[in-house]
Amino acid sequence: MESPQKTLYQPAAIEEKWQKIWLELSLDKTPQNQNKPKFYALSMFPYPSGSLHMGHVRNYTITDVIARLKRMQGYRVLHPMGWDAFGLPAENAAIDRGVPPAKWTYQNIDQMRQQLQRLGLSLDWETELATCSPDYYKWTQWIFLQFLQAGLAYQREAAVNWDPIDQTVLANEQVDNEGRSWRSGAIVERKLLRQWFFKITDYAEELLNDLDKLTGWPERVKLMQANWIGKSTGAYLEFPIVGAEEKIGVYTTRPDTVYGVSYVVLAPEHPLTQVVTTSEQKAAVEAFIKEVSNQSELERTAEDKPKRGIPTGGQVINPFTGEEVPIWIADYVLYEYGTGAVMGVPAHDVRDFKFAKEQNLAIKVVIVPEIGAEETLKSAYTETGILVNSGDFNGMNSVDAKKAIIEFAEKQSFGKLRIQYRLRDWLISRQRYWGAPIPVIHCPECGIVPVPDKDLPVQLPEDIELSGRGGSPLAQLESWVNVPCPTCGTPAKRETDTMDTFIDSSWYFLRYPDAKNEEKIFDSHKVNNWMPVDQYVGGIEHAILHLLYSRFFTKVLRDRGLFNFDEPFQRLLTQGMVQGLTYMNPNKGGKDKWIPSNLVDANNPVDPQTGEPLQRLYATMSKSKGNGVAPEDVINKYGIDTARMFILFKAPPEKDLEWDEADVEGQFRFLNRVWRLVTDYAAAGVCKQKAELDKLNKAEKDLRRAIHIAIQAITEDVEDEYQFNTAISELMKLSNALTDAKCNNSPIYAEGIQTLVILLAPFAPHIGDELWQLLGNKNSVHTQTWPSFDPAALIADEITLVIQIMGKTRGSIQVPSQADKAELEKYARESEVAQRYIEGKEIKKVIVVPGKLVNFVLG
Repeated sequence: MESPQKTLYQPAAIEEKWQKIWLELSLDKTPQNQNKPKFYALSMFPYPSGSLHMGHVRNYTITDVIARLKRMQGYRVLHPMGWDAFGLPAENAAIDRGVPPAKWTYQNIDQMRQQLQRLGLSLDWETELATCSPDYYKWTQWIFLQFLQAGLAYQREAAVNWDPIDQTVLANEQVDNEGRSWRSGAIVERKLLRQWFFKITDYAEELLNDLDKLTGWPERVKLMQANWIGKSTGAYLEFPIVGAEEKIGVYTTRPDTVYGVSYVVLAPEHPLTQVVTTSEQKAAVEAFIKEVSNQSELERTAEDKPKRGIPTGGQVINPFTGEEVPIWIADYVLYEYGTGAVMGVPAHDVRDFKFAKEQNLAIKVVIVPEIGAEETLKSAYTETGILVNSGDFNGMNSVDAKKAIIEFAEKQSFGKLRIQYRLRDWLISRQRYWGAPIPVIHCPECGIVPVPDKDLPVQLPEDIELSGRGGSPLAQLESWVNVPCPTCGTPAKRETDTMDTFIDSSWYFLRYPDAKNEEKIFDSHKVNNWMPVDQYVGGIEHAILHLLYSRFFTKVLRDRGLFNFDEPFQRLLTQGMVQGLTYMNPNKGGKDKWIPSNLVDANNPVDPQTGEPLQRLYATMSKSKGNGVAPEDVINKYGIDTARMFILFKAPPEKDLEWDEADVEGQFRFLNRVWRLVTDYAAAGVCKQKAELDKLNKAEKDLRRAIHIAIQAITEDVEDEYQFNTAISELMKLSNALTDAKCNNSPIYAEGIQTLVILLAPFAPHIGDELWQLLGNKNSVHTQTWPSFDPAALIADEITLVIQIMGKTRGSIQVPSQADKAELEKYARESEVAQRYIEGKEIKKVIVVPGKLVNFVLG
């Protein structure tokens, strides 16, 4: 073995060496044997933007530590990686640079794969997948057809953002905050198009109830999902339109306020708007509808915007009172939500109260806090109370009245109990090119015809020109669109919409266990074997949509008989953001207020253009703020293991992490200390003796206790809450104990050095393997068994007993740990410390706290 006396810690050489060895040994390949328990560790896969940022490094490092630890604990581990590769940025790049989206995407994937491989992550690259690859989206299309067969995919008209100059549909992110197109600058319009939806609402109740099964998820994520699903119990009530046969249906969670209805509001786009509008109001209503149609959903429902409306001239009858009340249309009511109509009860709803005040509409109090309370209002009364002005229900408690009023409505046939969800069906159509084509054909004879399974995938054509103008890019390519109907042979047309990219990421975790299967989506046995994912790691920004859609897909495919589990992710860890030191000029607005940190003198932070003083703060790293730290810069300077150690030590994984070069330097110094400690020991000769535990001296017992305390504490930290920061603190304590130990030639010291290297390995894998080899071991440290602690080693033979006189600490002594109260008092009385203060004095009282102190109270 080469002599390590003079070797320095050289991370670059070590990291390159061990990554090659790991590859040759196939250390990270997914084991196929079934003898060990399984562990599926998964990071949310990235969009291939072309470069990794520190947020990526943090996410993948966390998952990698877990995967490495589980292998050492005897699990067979699946730790895969792939690419969420469809989406708008590739299409935009194609338009701006004339590069085909596929070429741009695959170039970025190659670049990011190299960056990821440099991080030394224990990923099984044989399972790699890319959602834009035909061998992946073939199965995305197959899943669409499963939804279609199950009656869970359907078409209907829905509003889109329409650029009237470029004559194209825009994604929400392509509309600026002034409602203009990002490319043409035109005011964006809302336009109805026939689009595809998935019936996620059919699974609303199960998606809500099964949140209780997710005991390994953060409570706040489950609450966010529950609120998004938004289950409520209320009443569906029908208000007959005066002079027409139709009725306006509303849903309300406050049927107890129905006697206070003073108007009804329709969504401007509601079909009944045309029915109820009088000839006198027609021009004004049409102008208002046109104006509202150009607003986005977010603009219309924003809390801080004034609510605008206009009377239609029509009236409905309140079936409870027989009174006629006016029908309005307003921008804040959306046709897609609920019934597309609401009843206005200004006295008991904050929004309605404000709207009624502005529009001079009647306000009728029907609930008061207590009998005899004042009925004039300065603001809406929204609490529970007693019903007044409510016919036969007067005097009832409002909670009981809800039930009674619904029962009354059911008997009279103008209402019923209804459970409703805020969740709406998922609009999956995108009028874009770079996505999975929807695999249906529109035949004039047969209607909607699924593409036969044997003809999948429906591949994206490559001979296409992307300009960002005109309709869907696919719709403009007639050679691709025009096909015979697979059922009857009649000339027909392909569907030209592509699928929302959230669909690609809603099932990718199911493909990894059988990623190369060309015959079917996956082998059910393999998926049942590996799923659900044991630990999923990703950002909190995916708490709702991605996680909800993945749960929905899992339940649908389970019901299609593909596997036997209900939920995709057993445990979820949402890691915090990585924040950088940021400089802001408070006198500037918009993006100009952020001053890139490389332009600022940290000792004198002023705006380089204006000389104005800058504010310093920590904010999430981003290009726009100029506060990012490139991973490659840190790796080139300190090495990958140092970067990992800093990321893991600086903050618990779920908290935001503030990047600090001084703390990175601190971790580099720690790894250098470990390097010197182990190499000095190896140079002096590795101890081969076996320890005789019954013959250990005090120094050996103390060191063995420190070793096993470290094993216990680190195991607990990484097992339960993934508190990697405190685990690394324990590594530092063990390193210090070994440095201070006075038994360097003992087999216990050898145990300590070996244990330190094994415990360090999942956190800093390259230096771990190098030090393991320098200790004379042939196998990789990552194939070692994770150590277990010896409870007997934790028991101290002696404890430190504090001696107090009149409550003041005067010193301490070492005493046997098993001594009882009487023995502790005896040891204390006889000690030199106590004798200096108690000799010749009266002792009035002795207070003994076992295991801690003895206090003498003198007369």
